[in-house]
Amino acid sequence: MNSVTSGAGGAPKKKGFQMPTVYTILFVIIGIVALLTWIIPAGRYDYLTADTRQLIPAAESIDYSGDERLLPVPGTFQELESSPQGFADVLLAPIEGFHKAVSVALFVLIIGGYLGVIMMSGALDAGVAAVVSRFKGREQVMIPILMLLFGIGGSTFGMAEETVAFWVLILPVIGAAGYDRMVAAGIILLGSGIGVLCSTVNPFATGIASGFAGLQIGDGIGLRLLMFFVLQTTAILYVMRYAAKVKADQSASILADIEFNDEFSRPAQAADFTGSRKLTMAVFFFTFLIMIYSVIPWADFGITVIPTLWWWFDELSALFLASAVLVAFINRMPEGEFVQSFLDGAKDLIGVALIIAIARGIYVVMNDGMIIDSILHWAESMITGLDSGGVFAVVAYIVHIVLSFFIPSTSGLATVSMPLMGPLSDFAGVNRDIMITVFQSASGWINIFAPTASHLVAGLALAKIPYERYLKWVAPLLVVVLVLSMGMLFMAA
Repeated sequence: MNSVTSGAGGAPKKKGFQMPTVYTILFVIIGIVALLTWIIPAGRYDYLTADTRQLIPAAESIDYSGDERLLPVPGTFQELESSPQGFADVLLAPIEGFHKAVSVALFVLIIGGYLGVIMMSGALDAGVAAVVSRFKGREQVMIPILMLLFGIGGSTFGMAEETVAFWVLILPVIGAAGYDRMVAAGIILLGSGIGVLCSTVNPFATGIASGFAGLQIGDGIGLRLLMFFVLQTTAILYVMRYAAKVKADQSASILADIEFNDEFSRPAQAADFTGSRKLTMAVFFFTFLIMIYSVIPWADFGITVIPTLWWWFDELSALFLASAVLVAFINRMPEGEFVQSFLDGAKDLIGVALIIAIARGIYVVMNDGMIIDSILHWAESMITGLDSGGVFAVVAYIVHIVLSFFIPSTSGLATVSMPLMGPLSDFAGVNRDIMITVFQSASGWINIFAPTASHLVAGLALAKIPYERYLKWVAPLLVVVLVLSMGMLFMAA
């Protein structure tokens, strides 16, 4: 799988500045973070264990090996001996990041193998051709439907990393409908991203933050539903407007100068949609439905009629591996052909797995350099003393944007920030549910475009969309979402 850029008529283009690849961008960020460990004083808070409420002094928290979450104690920050990260640490960071992200990386490789087997069967080509034929003349209808589905997933259970699997499903359908790959990126990344930004009952963001703030998960849900309606509608209109422009004139695509040459770029073949291919596509879709069901924490929503499976990447990898074997059996693939097609598909996504490892390496350097708490302490001092509720909410939003860049995990950020920010909102006269919305809105906003968001860079790499093109395309919407979010939070506070 590769892509080639050429000028009009094949004429050589004059070389100017070219944006580096996402690999280089992530390594540069690792280097900058390592440099910060020489500048920012190292430090830690005292911590309490989440369940047993045992106090862990700052110096001892560094080597804590228990299985309970640690909650920082406000007002206890103290500087410790610096642990600056050098050149060797920068080189080791992606390796350690791979260790910490191995389950996600393996999941991506198995998804690649699964796609290879599906493509070999010919079922996807035939299925896409059938879908496009059915929606002919009404292709734009797919955009709001799919974005709302991804948005609901993001809002209810924090769908982010799981979206990597859906690129293989969305890309061929969108391409066959006459749109470019950026439309697929908008559907997946903006649909789910706005959903996470406006999380309503997301247990990994709203739930964890509410627990640390001493509130019920439903407190403040009215504001979040309003934000979901306003921002998701804005994003849908943005994607639909661009999609209509590209369909009318392919040269209007922001990717027009890139020639893609992979399984997603081939036109859907009008192959016979035979019984075995229909059964293959049924397995294909049913596998995704099982994935969605298995990762939703039904018990956290008070739903006990159906069992909560609590699956994550290990179980999901096994699911897609089993599905690949089933597809091979349905299509009577010889064993050698199955193995080769699986390996070829996995090989195509090795780069995506490496991106995930490098992105995780950023957090490794910050953690080893002990500057995460130092940055958190800066955030605490930034909003202490603000007596205007609206100003407090806006400043807290900006602070959380900075924190979210360094801690892209919503659950991880909730764990370290809410025990500090919750009490501070009391002093400012702002309801704690507003602070929860501030936290998840800021975290969701930056994860729509930050290169530290592994699901984003992995999806773009899978689709061969240059990161800088996506950033250029999404920038106007990001400004609108930022202004609308801060405006609604200011009014609510």
